[in-house]
Amino acid sequence: MTLKQLQYAVTTAETGNITEAAQKLFISQPSLTSAIHELEKEYGITLFSRSVRGIEVTPEGDEFLGYARQVLDQANLIQERYKGDSKSKLRFCVSSQHYSFAVEAFVRLLETHGGDRYEFHMRETQTYDIIADVAHHRSEIGILYLNRFNETVIRKTLRDNNLSFTPLFTARPHVFIGKNNPLASKKVLTLEDLKPYPRLSYEQGSHNSFYFSEEILSTVDCDKELIVCDRATLFNMLIGLDGYTLCSGVISEELNGPNIIARPLKVDDCMEIGYILPGAARISPLTASYIEILKSLV
Repeated sequence: MTLKQLQYAVTTAETGNITEAAQKLFISQPSLTSAIHELEKEYGITLFSRSVRGIEVTPEGDEFLGYARQVLDQANLIQERYKGDSKSKLRFCVSSQHYSFAVEAFVRLLETHGGDRYEFHMRETQTYDIIADVAHHRSEIGILYLNRFNETVIRKTLRDNNLSFTPLFTARPHVFIGKNNPLASKKVLTLEDLKPYPRLSYEQGSHNSFYFSEEILSTVDCDKELIVCDRATLFNMLIGLDGYTLCSGVISEELNGPNIIARPLKVDDCMEIGYILPGAARISPLTASYIEILKSLV
């Protein structure tokens, strides 16, 4: 195994195409294919499955590439520290449920540590993908919540992936609505108040279990359901359709504007919001800084 082989494999995974990866790496396609075959043979694994549509990373390849990215990141740090090589970009990635405080912390981290060359990723994504991203080192840290309903399943999934959960704060359930929603005049809302209105929630893909839902009380029956993939669509529908979504109640007016408001929901439940990290890995200085910014915000 060489660092060059690891870089070849990671670049191939990122592009999803051997020809494109070879062009990006400035080598011939046969040379790239040969290098990947040698790596697969050395470790007795298959990194990519090949078809007429291109290539896809296999499950064992996904795990291997997580370690490969760590090795390459450490090699870059050594290069910078001892050879003064600052050509490589500063890299950092967060995977999170749709929390404005996580985005605000990300922005502050970038303002403080971004420098002249960087590649930062802010992935607001599905709950299971957050866990997978951190487990396979695609992201340094993940942000999600636990409550009485999902805790057993989520904690087992974290243990199975050798991940730890650290609480940041506990929030009572709230309702996000548009400021002109008829419910906006109420100081506290009940589930009965919400019945006539459409409920918005984030799609969870192939792991669309109630336990992986981003919204608390996901098992409560609702006649009008709207499923979305991104924050902008959800906020537009909250305003345009008088919809609502259940949440922590933490929102940044600076980032999200003044048209979305939060109202407490009268239920006996709470959300423990925190971050997940690889169990055995030593966190990077950027990750440590991001955690401190999160703590200062919440």
